[in-house]
Amino acid sequence: MNQKRVACITGGARGIGFGIAQALAREGFDIVIADIREESAVTEPVFQLTELGAKVLYCQADVSVAAARATMLARIRETFGRLDVLVNNAGVAPAVRADILDATEESFERLMRINLQGPYFLTQSVARWMIEQKKADPGFRGAIVNISSISATVASTGRGEYCISKAGVSMATQLWAARLGEFDIPVYEVRPGIIQTDMTATVTAKYDKLIAEGLLVQSRWGQPGDVARAVAMFARGDLPYSTGQVVFVDGGLNVHRL
Repeated sequence: MNQKRVACITGGARGIGFGIAQALAREGFDIVIADIREESAVTEPVFQLTELGAKVLYCQADVSVAAARATMLARIRETFGRLDVLVNNAGVAPAVRADILDATEESFERLMRINLQGPYFLTQSVARWMIEQKKADPGFRGAIVNISSISATVASTGRGEYCISKAGVSMATQLWAARLGEFDIPVYEVRPGIIQTDMTATVTAKYDKLIAEGLLVQSRWGQPGDVARAVAMFARGDLPYSTGQVVFVDGGLNVHRL
């Protein structure tokens, strides 16, 4: 069995996910990246992680597909023989931002499968494996971290399906924290705000204006590294008695002001 702790980050080849993978590689984890891109397209991210000292397994996997999730976990077992941390980061925005009076069922179903259903059942499979590891080794320190969004509670009527999917992720955090408590496997949630990634590139001008007008307490875009620091804290085990907790990484957007 692999002696180093192993972390799996879904959607880990770019953006927030890659920032998390880098942070955990620096913490001494070996890394599993799950992403939908062809392996040939992730050569550079994988190289950067190996330069940080991690052994890296890349799994091309769509988390919304049960068979792909099962194949990925089988490969992790075969390669490392263990999995210590799961970061459910993979997610998508609507292909078209549409008013909720006009949005389609197809878009709603797509986001639920990728953003909520896939991570929920991936967590189920990983939780079973973590329980198995805990029973075999009482010193096993597992953890699950869900990356949700401020959209879990902040309504955006131009992307209602995204908001609902992230609200579901937030409840999933509470459910899995409650269920896995008896095994001392904590489950956490990191709730990013306006983070500079490919997903937000199409609305840069909108958010530049809002930030300049005082939307945030800390007047800047968030970076993937900001989210990654919060995940690293949970992965290290810095808050072992805080299962189910949410950390906002949003520049103070959730602070109510007059």
